[in-house]
Amino acid sequence: MVAKTTSGVQSVERAFELLELIGRAGGECSLSELSAGTPLPPPTIHRLLRTLVGIGYVRQLPNRRYSLGPRLIRLGEVANRQLGAVAAPVLESLVDELAETASLAVLDGDMVIYTGQVLSPHNMRTNNEAGRRVNLHNSGVGKAVLAELDDARIVKLVSQAGIPAPTPNSVNTLSGVFAEVERVRSQGYAVDEQEQEIGVRCIAMAVPGAPTPMAIGISGPVSRVGDDFAERAVPALQRATGIISDALIGAREI
Repeated sequence: MVAKTTSGVQSVERAFELLELIGRAGGECSLSELSAGTPLPPPTIHRLLRTLVGIGYVRQLPNRRYSLGPRLIRLGEVANRQLGAVAAPVLESLVDELAETASLAVLDGDMVIYTGQVLSPHNMRTNNEAGRRVNLHNSGVGKAVLAELDDARIVKLVSQAGIPAPTPNSVNTLSGVFAEVERVRSQGYAVDEQEQEIGVRCIAMAVPGAPTPMAIGISGPVSRVGDDFAERAVPALQRATGIISDALIGAREI
């Protein structure tokens, strides 16, 4: 027999659903946009928002739109530190095995942000510093994240961020973005083929089941990151993303 969800627990679930909707929209939403994204009736949405505004987890802007509130900043900082503690040994293991730079990136609005990195031991190496934000459509980690999203959300995020082409290898059309996404979905991993920087290649894979879309990338100069490297990197990334996935999903279970 399945236990009934109490009204209190249901309210908590609904409140977090609204926070996630605002987050997926880039951090800001109107009441009508929230209504379109959830089956909840508008009076319920308004009541929950009023509560979230009152405790600082949501802000109502002068234009009457709603944004994520300042109290979430501290929670996000703590969560980032905890994610870093989980990811650091995994990234270190990847570098030990593959000798190229390993990075973890998380969806942040309409881009991805690097939250962790372990550098290659080589003198000539890539450096994706923590805190750096990159586009979804032309980075390995970004494309891996895009492939985890539904098509409507892909259109929204890519349209918001634009489709710049830093190198001649970068796609610069929405149809090109979707061709890349389908390739990632088909083969199970993404490749940045000198799309961010000429001479640099990255192989990346999404963390399955992550509560926030995220991916791990292995990057280095094309002289070292070739087909033979990819044959070793893909299974290593599968193991690494699986470890982080298990840790994150396990942390959500009570």
